[in-house]
Formats: sequence, C-alpha cells, structure tokens
Amino acid sequence: MLLKTKHILLSAGLWTMFAIGAYAQAGSNAFAFMSFPASARLNSLGGTNVSLEDGEMSMALCNPSMLSDKTHMNLELGYSYYMSGMNFASAMYSHNYKENRFAFAVHFLDYGKMQYADEYGNRTGLTFGARDMLFDLIYTRQLGEYFRVGASLKPIYSIYESYSSFALGADVGAHFQTKDKSFQLGLSLQNIGWQLKKFHRESDGGKRQMLPLNLQLGLNYKFAHAPIRIGMTIHNIQRWNLGYERSGNSTYVLGSKKGMTSEEWQLAQDNGAVMWYDMLFRHTIFFLDIVPKSEKFYLTLSYNHRHRAELALKDQRSLAGFAIGAGVNVKKARIGAAFTQYTKGQYVFQVSLTLDINELMK
Repeated sequence: MLLKTKHILLSAGLWTMFAIGAYAQAGSNAFAFMSFPASARLNSLGGTNVSLEDGEMSMALCNPSMLSDKTHMNLELGYSYYMSGMNFASAMYSHNYKENRFAFAVHFLDYGKMQYADEYGNRTGLTFGARDMLFDLIYTRQLGEYFRVGASLKPIYSIYESYSSFALGADVGAHFQTKDKSFQLGLSLQNIGWQLKKFHRESDGGKRQMLPLNLQLGLNYKFAHAPIRIGMTIHNIQRWNLGYERSGNSTYVLGSKKGMTSEEWQLAQDNGAVMWYDMLFRHTIFFLDIVPKSEKFYLTLSYNHRHRAELALKDQRSLAGFAIGAGVNVKKARIGAAFTQYTKGQYVFQVSLTLDINELMK
C-alpha cells in the first residue's frame, strides 16, 4: 500500500509540473542550442521525440522516462558537423539497478574560430572561440509493466569570447506502451530552469533568462503485419505563436485571408502573418519508420513543418524540414546516420555509435 501511495504522489507531482509548463508564458530565453538533436536517431525523427522507446538511449534526452532494460550498460557516442564549421559531439552512458535506470550524458558544441573586427568592420587578424556544454543526469523508474516516469537534472555552461553563463535546468517525463509495444505514448516537459549566472555584469540590470521551455506530447503506432511505424510529436504546447521578431514586427496569426487582394496578402506575409493552420502544423513533427520484426535495421523519414516554414528560401527548392536516417543493429553495437538540410547549400550530417558494454565484456 505504501508503494502504491508513493507512485500516486510521484505521478501527481509530475502532472502538476506539466500543468505549470502548459500555462507558462512565452518569453525570452537563452541556450537555444539545447534543442539540437544529440544523436542520429533523434535527427532522423525530426529533431525530437518523446514516445518512441526502441532501445535507443538518446531518447531519454527528450523524455527522461525512456531508459529501459535494453539501455543497460550502453555507451553512446555521437558527432555532427553543422554549417560554418560548427561541431557538436556527445557521449552518454546508462546503468540499471532493479527497477531504477540511470544515465549520464555530456554534450559539447564548438562554434569554431571567429575573427575580431573593429567598429568599421576591419578584421584585426585575431580570433576568439565560443562553446556550449550541457550535462544530463537522468533517472527513470518503472511503474508496473506498461508505465514509466523519469526526471533529469541539467547543468549548462556557455562561454562566448570573454563572456560566460551558467544555468540549471530539469526535465520530467512519462511514457506508456501496450504489451506488444504496437502503441506508445509519451509526455515530457523539458528545460525547466533559469540562468544562475548571466553573460553580462549584474550592474547591467538585465534579467536572468529562462531556458527554452518545451512541453511535448508524442505517439506512435506499429502495424502488426507490416514493418512500418508511423508517429507524430507535438512540441511547444505551452506556446501557440512560434513566430519571432522580424524587422520590428512580430509574427501574427490570421484566421482567414478572405477579402484580401493578392497584394494585401503578400504585404501581410512580409510583415510576418501566417494562417492559423500553418501555425498549428509548426507544432507538429511527423515520421515514418521502416523497421523489420528482427529490428536489425531501421530507415526513417520525417517532416518538421516549423523547420520548413522558417528555413526554406523563397523561390528556391530545398529539402528544409525533411530528414532521413538509417541504422544497423548488431549484437554488440548499433550504428546510425542521419542527413538533413537546414536551407539551400547548408547540410547537416550526423553519426552515432552505441556500444553494449555488457556484451563486449563477455
């Protein structure tokens, strides 16, 4: 009875935090790099996923309830090359103890060398660097056969030239799956926290910025007689308008363009207007997974409409918003690769390697 009471209290606490996140007001935030996918698998799924539990340890970075029996004593290494010389690397290890699962991860983003210039734009020949670091301490608890909850603590450190900042964040999550794993449902509230040390001096009077809060709901379904899984992730539920400041005008949503001339509609678009259904789809990511029953490999295609809407260039064809990835599973290792195009001429390649330490030691 005592154990059941603890489970009820823990679940109630998690749902209370979800509710707080859902009603949080959108505002300025720092550490936007936290939204970068930390593995090829996440990249192939559109950048984030909170419902797909398939033994991929990096899923717990989006939903801390995703550690499982399959992730025990796994070591995952990831690397991706971004545009303009940016390099992103990560390492993650997981260990289970009875019904408790633990993981530790570190992520490092190097923006490359940048050149100093004077007030007239003349380069001085000197360079400086900029780096972000994120640590993840993750805990998952199994509650019965089909339900799990989890939480993580995330210290974050950034240094840009001579300016540095430190923040502390946390995630909470829950996951449900049917007995045959054909249907999975996940819910996660990411990046609860603030800066503890600002980039600028305290005398500047600036406020400590929030982390990029993100409430996500995801689901997926695997067909019984076909090697196909389909799914979707709804992100930033706590914030309807995902627009941003552009030329002094905020993006705004139109219910209808009825009665507007083509010139008026073009002017409205230039000033940041989007239709309500466009904004709705900016919250969604869709994916298609081809996975045989043996689960020896996967092939994934995803579409992120927000990436498409914000990164695709007008009158130029590109694959912005689309991502594709593939992976091979063997007894002792798992290798994954993903490719996505942010905008015309700017590609991101990402590779991941997961080693089963338990199998390697046999």
